[in-house]
Amino acid sequence: MTVGQYEQLKLENQFCFPLYAASRLVTRMYQPLLDDLDITYPQYLILLVLWEQEESGVMELGEKLMLASNTLTPLLKRMESKGIVSRVRSGADERKVRISLTDKGKEMEKLACQIPEALASKAGNRFPLDRILKMRDELNAFLNEFKDT
Repeated sequence: MTVGQYEQLKLENQFCFPLYAASRLVTRMYQPLLDDLDITYPQYLILLVLWEQEESGVMELGEKLMLASNTLTPLLKRMESKGIVSRVRSGADERKVRISLTDKGKEMEKLACQIPEALASKAGNRFPLDRILKMRDELNAFLNEFKDT
């Protein structure tokens, strides 16, 4: 192995590690706020989609969140057992399931409105909002470019 190849394998030179570590850190920052709603971060992402659309098919939800059906289904079942969403099989095609918010799920949106502001205040002066928005835009551009690969 050449020195250049060795350097490429150092953790500090990897593109993937800061993304992985940042994702874990962001999830940890959200969790205390989500504990008040008794939901996990992936369940919060599901709710964000449903608050925009009211209902969705499981496949469409999975595509939007980039989650496989076998990951999404247990999350949705737990949310259904908590009375947050309802799952209804299509009469025309039993394989298709529609997900919609219950009244409780709709009410949770009011409580969740405080989350973005609470996170922004946590970041404070250490990482200003304009930098966060710029990073979000860069990550979205990256995702849009490579999501189908």
